[in-house]
Amino acid sequence: MFVLYGLLTLITVWMAVKLMYAFKHFRMKQLVSGSSMLKDLPSVSVCIPARNETHAMTQCLERVIASTYPKLEIIVLDDSSGDNTSILIKSFAHAGVRFVEGSALPEDWLGKNHALDGLYREASGSLVLYMDVDTHIRPDTIEQLVAYMTNEKADMISVMPRRHDVWRTSVFFGTLRYLWELLLHRRSAPAVASSAWMIRRSVLTGMNGFVSMKTHIQPEATLAARSMATNAYRFLISTPLIGVSYEKKWQSQIDTSIRLLFPVLGGRVLRAFAALLVMLTLLLPSLMVLSGLFVEWTLTQTMGLWYLAVSTALYALFLEKLWDKAWWLGALLWPVVLAQECVLLVISTIRYIRGTVTWKGRPVTVTRRQVRLSQ
Repeated sequence: MFVLYGLLTLITVWMAVKLMYAFKHFRMKQLVSGSSMLKDLPSVSVCIPARNETHAMTQCLERVIASTYPKLEIIVLDDSSGDNTSILIKSFAHAGVRFVEGSALPEDWLGKNHALDGLYREASGSLVLYMDVDTHIRPDTIEQLVAYMTNEKADMISVMPRRHDVWRTSVFFGTLRYLWELLLHRRSAPAVASSAWMIRRSVLTGMNGFVSMKTHIQPEATLAARSMATNAYRFLISTPLIGVSYEKKWQSQIDTSIRLLFPVLGGRVLRAFAALLVMLTLLLPSLMVLSGLFVEWTLTQTMGLWYLAVSTALYALFLEKLWDKAWWLGALLWPVVLAQECVLLVISTIRYIRGTVTWKGRPVTVTRRQVRLSQ
């Protein structure tokens, strides 16, 4: 039992150290731009890949169009949607949104990577801001990100989004995707967010776009690692000041986690098994406390309650950075969300081994060397 207590202590201390590092280093403390600076800032191409996105497209485009940044072009690529996404995109032409019809997907490309490459080749801005359709921004968000990137002399930045729509099942039972990004951050594999990331177009030009990353599960992670090697990458946790948020249905989060969890762990069964053991260890205090309802309360249950309180507090600190409100209520669901993550990791591993992972209805067929941490 003392071995278990020691392991729990090591895991919680590791989590605390990693989160404190993230909260200290992944933040923008103050406004870094003003109207007097705008004339000196570079042009930006906002690039949005879309596939069957009628449910979220209108809000996304309305918020981008409302941007106060003057040197802006907005490009949306319809990636062979089966619904009315293309019609919806074209309806914003009067507001300056440029519609691009995606070309046929080559046999050796992943769908989104091909869409990102197509958008890059259409973009004319010095900086390219890639956004998911379920991402929302404030009118001054682009201005702030460009100024921050310029001040930091960075080649690439990405932003972990916040959630404003708290009172939803998709929020309370959301996956731990961004928690793992913070905990697993290191120089060779930095934290990254696909919701909103900005890169210098010259960097993509030097790499011939996404050709060398056409089968990468997270091409933005590959680019972040390369930029980090020259200290030219920055990761930010969004704040109300930065204004990057997102709304994502629970099922969409589940699908994304299944697609990303195994690759984030290097596409190796041994790493996935080790990660599962860590998560199951973190679940044990909950089971200890639960057992106190049926058997005599002992030191075991007391220690379980202590470790459960500590891990819940750490999760609460994370949620406080991610949610606008009710983070304390979400923290109480920590055991449930963690159990869900265990199941998702198992499913992700099994599906990759069997080659049955899909992405927006298309199969993801990659080898272990093509996933994120094996690059």
